[in-house]
Amino acid sequence: MNKLENDLALQYLVRPASSTTTHAKAVILLHGVGSNEQDLFQLATHFPADVTVISPRGPIVLGNGRYAWYEVDFSTGKPTINPTQEAQSRETIQLFVEQVKAKYNLDEVYLGGFSQGAIMSYSIGLKHPELVAGILAFSGRILQEIRPLVQQNAALQQLKVFISHGTQDNMLPVHYAREAKAYLEDKGVQLTYHEEDMGHQLNSQVVADVVNWLQA
Repeated sequence: MNKLENDLALQYLVRPASSTTTHAKAVILLHGVGSNEQDLFQLATHFPADVTVISPRGPIVLGNGRYAWYEVDFSTGKPTINPTQEAQSRETIQLFVEQVKAKYNLDEVYLGGFSQGAIMSYSIGLKHPELVAGILAFSGRILQEIRPLVQQNAALQQLKVFISHGTQDNMLPVHYAREAKAYLEDKGVQLTYHEEDMGHQLNSQVVADVVNWLQA
């Protein structure tokens, strides 16, 4: 059982890189709403040995072992976010990424997540493309609230984005991914896009695809 670290802006699990390279790389994985840091940390065994894998816990407590980056209401049929919580979490994650880069002396950080974790990854990566090398977006969407904050610049053109989404997703339907794809193509980011015949989930194909993408 990995120990929950408590020395940075968010509590987190870490699997340090087991082999040293001249170019230190890490993946930070953000869980979805109602989940916790253990969820995506399970993927660490699939990532290359020279990649540090970090999985933080969301600051909003929903219940026993259940956390979020912000509360969301689906009662209207469309997700309605708590904008104050979202903005606070965005600032906290941004600080956390900066702290992780300094603590682990990293050259390259990829920020990714599932569902709400993907949403937060989009928000931070697009608003601060100088902070991360790339975004991993599993079953997410790009918030409308973020778009006015995204600036067209050289760092945005360098940003690498990996999108994976299930065509059978009933929680965040695939149109969110297709719309994100069109938006990102318009912004000129370096985009890799996958649709899978699955629901609101990850499968072994997605994991294999993202590992290949990271190694490339």
